[in-house]
Amino acid sequence: MHMYLEKYCLGEGYLDLTDTGNVAKHMAECIVDRGIDNRLTEIYGNEATLYYPGLYAGSVDLVGQHDGDIAIIDFKQTNKPKQREWIGDYFLQMAAYGMAHDAVYGTTIEKGVILMCSKDLYYQEFTIEGEEYRKAKHEFLRRLDQFYTRV
Repeated sequence: MHMYLEKYCLGEGYLDLTDTGNVAKHMAECIVDRGIDNRLTEIYGNEATLYYPGLYAGSVDLVGQHDGDIAIIDFKQTNKPKQREWIGDYFLQMAAYGMAHDAVYGTTIEKGVILMCSKDLYYQEFTIEGEEYRKAKHEFLRRLDQFYTRV
C-alpha cells in the first residue's frame, strides 16, 4: 500500500498483480480518494528522511499542505479499525518528525494526519494539532530523554 501511495504522490504508477498487491492497491485507492485528492495541495517530501541533529532520525511518509496546513502525513494499513486511544505512539512519531523538520528546515509544523485503511476498505483519518500536538512533542522528548538516560 505504501508503494502505491508513494508512487501516486510522485505522479508515477505502480502495479503489483499478486493477490496481496491487489488488496494493497484498493486500500491505497481508498486513501487517495478520501484523504489525498482535493485535500493535498502541495508535497514537500515523500518518503523523506528527517533527522533532529544529534538526537534521532526517521523516514516520514509525506510532508505537505493538507487541508491548507503544513502537516506530517502518515499512511497506515490495518487489519481492523482503530480507536483513537490505541494510536498514541503514532502521534508521538508524527510529533518527532515535525520537530525534526522544524529544526532542519525552519518550519513550524503544528499538525499531523494519519490516513488509515483496513483490508476491508474501512477508511479512518486521525488528526492531531494544537495543544494535543504540543503535548505529543513533549511526551516524545520525555521518552527520548529516558532512552538516552538508560544508554
